[in-house]
Amino acid sequence: MARANRQPSLDAPRGRSGMLQRSPQQSSDRFGRFSEAFARAMGTSGFLIGMTVFVAVWLAWNIFMPPQLQFDPSATNFTLLTLILSLQASYAAPLILLAQNRQDDRDRVQIEQDRQRAERNLADTEYLAREVVALRMAVNDFADQVVTREVLRTELRALLEKLDSNPEVDEGATR
Repeated sequence: MARANRQPSLDAPRGRSGMLQRSPQQSSDRFGRFSEAFARAMGTSGFLIGMTVFVAVWLAWNIFMPPQLQFDPSATNFTLLTLILSLQASYAAPLILLAQNRQDDRDRVQIEQDRQRAERNLADTEYLAREVVALRMAVNDFADQVVTREVLRTELRALLEKLDSNPEVDEGATR
């Protein structure tokens, strides 16, 4: 039976709290959104122009400034610049791949939804086609059975002529 007041027990571990209490899905989703934003930003012309300007300024500074002001001299083949660009590439590649995987997952879900929608549309279209055929058949049957005024008048005249020409029918009616 549960205790009325929950006092901490020393023989059981405490519950998770703080940062550990957050669900990993939220963190994963947050990191995934970050990776998508990062990949989206790296794919822009603004990023490419900015990176080109940064590298050009870096190279110009370390080539044309006096040697005491150069922080990455050309004599060392711009080692610091190479390290910075390698570090940027080593982080960019996995983030871009993560963003692509998330996009692939969304595309798979979208394709499945499109397929289901297409199946429903096909089923609806087939149902409507069958209904149209049934209505056409019913209208044709009804048109064959419909007696117009002219047909009715013609038949009544034929019956009247038949009655007028047949005296036995008249005698049976008078008796």
